[in-house]
Amino acid sequence: MKNSYEQRVQNQFGGFCTRVLKNEANRILNEYARQRDREKSLDELSPDELAQAASYDKYFQDEYVFEVLGQKVFVVGDLLAEALSQLPEDKRDVILLSYFLGMTDREISEQLNVVRQAISKRRSGILKELREYLEKEGFEWPET
Repeated sequence: MKNSYEQRVQNQFGGFCTRVLKNEANRILNEYARQRDREKSLDELSPDELAQAASYDKYFQDEYVFEVLGQKVFVVGDLLAEALSQLPEDKRDVILLSYFLGMTDREISEQLNVVRQAISKRRSGILKELREYLEKEGFEWPET
C-alpha cells in the first residue's frame, strides 16, 4: 500500500491533468465556434459570391494545333494562329518547320523536296505576308 502522502500527490497530479485536458477541450470547442461564426459554407454562398471565389485554369485556351509532316505543332496566341491559318498549307509548313520545329533550310528542303535556296526565298516572302496581315489586323510591333 502507498502511504497517504504519495496518494495525495498522485490525486493532485491526476486532478491537475484532468483540468488541463478539460481546459484544452474547451479551448478547441471555442475555436471551432469562432470558425463557424466567421466562415461560410459554399452552399450558403450566392452565385455572385461563388463566382468571385472561383478560379479557372487558362491552360490550352489560346493554344492551336497545326500538323506538319505528321508532327503536331502547338501555336499560342489567337492572332498568330489566325495569321498562320490564312496561309496556304505549303507556305505554313515552311514557317512551322523553320520557327516552331527549329529545322534548318537544308532539313526543310529535304523534307519538302525543294531546293534549299528556294526555302530561304520562300520564307522571307511568307514573313512579309504575315507581317502585312498582322499589321492589317492591328498588331503593333514593339519599338527596337
